[in-house]
Amino acid sequence: MTQRVDTLLIFGASGDLTARLLLPGLAQLLTSQPERRLELIGAGGTEWTDEEWRSVVTTSFAEVKADGAAVEKLVASTRYVNADVTDPAELQKLLGMAKGTPAIYFALPPAVAAKVVVALQSVDYPSGLTLALEKPFGMDVASAEALNGELAKLVPENQVHRVDHFLGRSTVFNFLGLRFANSIFEPLWNGEHISRVDIVYDEQLGLEGRAGYYDKAGALVDMIQSHLLQVMAVLAMEPPATLGQNDLRDGKELVLRATHLWGDDPKTASRRARYTAGTIDGRELPSYSDEQGVDPERETETLAEVTLEIANWRWKGVPFTLRSGKALGTRRRESVVTFTPARQVPVGLTGANTPSVLRIFLAPDAMSLEIDINGPGDPYELERVSLDATFGDGQLLAYREVLAGILDGDPTLSVRGDSAVEGWRILAPVIEAWKAGDVPLDEYPAGSEGPEGWAPIG
Repeated sequence: MTQRVDTLLIFGASGDLTARLLLPGLAQLLTSQPERRLELIGAGGTEWTDEEWRSVVTTSFAEVKADGAAVEKLVASTRYVNADVTDPAELQKLLGMAKGTPAIYFALPPAVAAKVVVALQSVDYPSGLTLALEKPFGMDVASAEALNGELAKLVPENQVHRVDHFLGRSTVFNFLGLRFANSIFEPLWNGEHISRVDIVYDEQLGLEGRAGYYDKAGALVDMIQSHLLQVMAVLAMEPPATLGQNDLRDGKELVLRATHLWGDDPKTASRRARYTAGTIDGRELPSYSDEQGVDPERETETLAEVTLEIANWRWKGVPFTLRSGKALGTRRRESVVTFTPARQVPVGLTGANTPSVLRIFLAPDAMSLEIDINGPGDPYELERVSLDATFGDGQLLAYREVLAGILDGDPTLSVRGDSAVEGWRILAPVIEAWKAGDVPLDEYPAGSEGPEGWAPIG
């Protein structure tokens, strides 16, 4: 039985994540649900007064034009505490301030969040306590399993939300609706009719002052280990009986459990690179190794690409390539499904027999189906056209959907503990090979499409 949250405690409230993402998402949720009543308590290391905290909340809320009774009540009542949240005594004080059923959002570095989880075991807390943790969840299989074990000492699995905001972008429902509500797709959604799948998230942005986190994570951990593996699992899952949390999360887990590196060889199934100085839309970017806070000796990649296989009946033999990079010339956020070419084109039709391609775009959410048809000129000549559609207006913030699940006690769009471990298991050979230097660290100028010699995907 789910239980609504009455008080949201944000640990790390003075950080960038809170002001930039959490608070605007919360504002949008409260604006759409004026009947909701919620207390907000911020806790952080910065010595703010309640008034200074309220100013931060008000500024973030204004970004999404928040209004309504729920917004006004929350802003008027919100409080801030300067606290060391790894201290059990201070944790007890914070939980004592919460009304009703509380939820804790860990807007904290992973190592600090893990310490808080252990410290919580020494305090009294309500049985309905909900815990929401940001990625990365652990740093390898062993640490993810250990953190799962510590969380299990506190609350049941369905009260733990491992946040992946990509699952809050309507990604799940766009894929499910497209596949299962249209009989032209689902019968073809397998290795007999699909030759490859590419999931790409390329950004034009550079480091943007995130060296403290990014230089230790890199593109592989920051994007592929979490976000893109989850997108892949949704795209490739078997038809769920319902949209309930158990069916959807079971479906994703079965995909991840069947996934392994293409050929089980990280040297041929993975590539990595980092950007050098260049120009993007008139902006001059320095080399990644010269960015403030970067340790060049870490050889952190800013572009990562991994090819996987899902070894089950539906997908055996189909390469799934996941790619993400920074400071690239073209912004690409799409899943690309390439179908097999037609077996035979009638003699007399000219033009390339190119496979149909389905592109599903993220932010803004849209799709296009590229097919060959007879052109307007010579009726014997095939030409390429694209059939386009959009998935709604795309105005809901990802964190609005994430917070709705947390506050309503619905973990459907969060990552289950076993799936978090599988993500590390899948990529462990790549991480090990990269650390050993078995896969070269290529370079590409900022603003380019990637290193010379890399074949394009999708």
